[in-house]
Amino acid sequence: MTIRLYASFTLLALFIFAACQQQSGVRKQPKARDTTHYSKEEYIEQSLDSNYVNSFLSANHAYDAYDEYIQNFYRKRGYHYAWINKDGLTEQAGNFINMMKNDAAYGIRDSSLMNPALQKLTDTLLVSDVGLKPGDTSIPRLEMLLTAQFFAYGNKVWGGLTADSAKDLEWFIPRKKIDMASLLDSMVNKKSNAFEEDEPVNRQYKLLRNELKRLANLEASTKWDSIKTTQKSFKKGDSAAVIATIKNRLEAWGDLPGTDTSSRFTVELDSAVRNFQLRMGMKVDGLIKQNVLDALNTPIAQRISQVLINMERLRWVPLEPTTDYILVNIPEFRMHVYDKGKLDWSCNVVVGKPGANTVIFTKELRYVVFSPYWNVPPGILAKEVLPGLKRGAGSYLARQNMEIVGASGKVISPGSINFNKYSGGNFPYIVRQRPGPKNSLGKVKFLFPNEYNIYLHDTPARYLFGENKRSFSHGCIRVAEPKHLAEWLLRDDSTWTEKKIDAAMNAGKEKYVTLKERIPVFIGYFTAFVDSKGNLNFRDDVYGHDARLAATLFGKK
Repeated sequence: MTIRLYASFTLLALFIFAACQQQSGVRKQPKARDTTHYSKEEYIEQSLDSNYVNSFLSANHAYDAYDEYIQNFYRKRGYHYAWINKDGLTEQAGNFINMMKNDAAYGIRDSSLMNPALQKLTDTLLVSDVGLKPGDTSIPRLEMLLTAQFFAYGNKVWGGLTADSAKDLEWFIPRKKIDMASLLDSMVNKKSNAFEEDEPVNRQYKLLRNELKRLANLEASTKWDSIKTTQKSFKKGDSAAVIATIKNRLEAWGDLPGTDTSSRFTVELDSAVRNFQLRMGMKVDGLIKQNVLDALNTPIAQRISQVLINMERLRWVPLEPTTDYILVNIPEFRMHVYDKGKLDWSCNVVVGKPGANTVIFTKELRYVVFSPYWNVPPGILAKEVLPGLKRGAGSYLARQNMEIVGASGKVISPGSINFNKYSGGNFPYIVRQRPGPKNSLGKVKFLFPNEYNIYLHDTPARYLFGENKRSFSHGCIRVAEPKHLAEWLLRDDSTWTEKKIDAAMNAGKEKYVTLKERIPVFIGYFTAFVDSKGNLNFRDDVYGHDARLAATLFGKK
C-alpha cells in the first residue's frame, strides 16, 4: 500500500533550512545519564534494519558528533521507527518540520544547517505524484534524517554556542544540560504539540521568538525611513508636521492605538511616548527629544539582530527555577525578586561602570550582614586609598571613618606604618571602613560568596538610583531597597521583625545572619527581553557584550 504522508511534502521543501550540521567542528553533546523510558506498546510497528542505521551513519559524516546518541536511541527502542508509521509522517514529525520551517523564516538560520542530500530527497518527493511505496529506500532515509536532524537542531537551537565560547564572551553562568535522547523519546511519543510545549528552553526564549516573528512581519510590511526634525523637543499640546510621522511609527510598534494622522501632540500620544520610553529604558517624561527619535529610527533589522543575540544567551541559561531566586539584569539596571518562581517585586540597582564590569555569573545567597564593615578591595586601595594615606594617614582615616587591621583582625596604629614603601599589590594590611551612615556599603550587605568579590549592598549615595543609566560602581551591585530585600530574605523567620531589622541596620556593630535556605542569585546580561506585562524591551549594550556576540554569530566587526 502506498504510504501517504501525514504532513504535506511542501513542508519538507522548507525542512532544508534546518538540516544536519555540515561542519566538522560540531559541538559534541555532553555525556548524560540515560533516563529514557522505553515501552514497546508505544512504538510504531515498522522497524529499521540495524545494518541500515550503521551504514547511514558511516556514510554521513556530518552526523559524527551524534553517532553514539543516534545508535543508542534506536538500539533501546528495538529499531522501531520514531517519525513514520503506516499512514506516513506522524503528527510530531509534522510539528518538528513546522518548527524548523518557522525558525528559518523568522531569522533563526545558519548556512551550516543546509544538507545537499536532504535537498535532493525533498526535490524528488516534490516532483513525484505516487508518494512512497513499501520498500522505497526514501522511507528509512527520511526516518534517519529526521532523527539526526533532531540532534543537530537541538544542539544548535536549544543548546547554542559551546560553554567555552560563552566564557570567552564573559558569561560564567553554568550551562543547562539537555538529555537529548530522553527528550526525543518523550516528544515523538506525545500526542499533543510537544515541540512547542516541551522545548528545553527558558520561557523568555519563547517570548522573544514570538516577538521575532512580529518584527519580521513589521520589517516586511512597514516603510522605515528616518524621522528628521530641526526642533529639539516636542511636548503635549505642540503641533508640527513631523508629529504625524512619529504617530505612525509608534502605531507600528504598538505603543499608540488607533490611526491618528493629525499633526497635534495629543494626550494619547503623550501616553504612547511614555510607554515607548519605558520599553527603551529611557527617562519617562513624555517629551520627544533626540534620544526618542534615535530609538524610533533604529532599523528593524538591527532590532531583529538584538533579539537574536539575546535568544542565543537564553539558550545557555537554565529553565526557570520554581524556587525563590533573585535576578539582576545588568543593562536594565534592575533587580527582580522571585517567590517560588513567580515575580514578587523589583527595584533599581547600580552596577559596575564600564571598565569595572559587574561579572555575569550565579551563586547562592547565604548571609545578610547588618551594619557591615567595608574591606577596601585591592584596586580601590591602590588607586584611591593609599595615595590618601601617603598624604596624611591620620587625617585621611578619620575623614573616611576607616581603620587598619592586621591578619588577626587587631587594629594597627597608622603611625607605625611607612606607607611610602607600599603599593596596592604588596600592602600587608587590611584597610576597612567602620559601620556607620557614611559606610560605602550602607547599613546592610548580602553575600553570595564568589571569586569575583561581588555582592549586593546598601549605599549612602541614594541619589544615583534616580539616574536613568546606573553604571557607577566598582563592580558590586547597589540595591535601592535594601531593607525590603532583608525583610524578604528573613520573612519566614518570625524573630526578625521589621523593628529588629531596623535596629540591626543602625546598630553600628556588624552582625552576620545565616539564611536557613540559600537563595540562587543570577547576574545576567539581556539587552532585549519581554517584561512582566508582555512588552518587548530594549536596552543599551553597556559593556559591549552584544557587539562581541554579534561578531561570533553574524561575523560582524
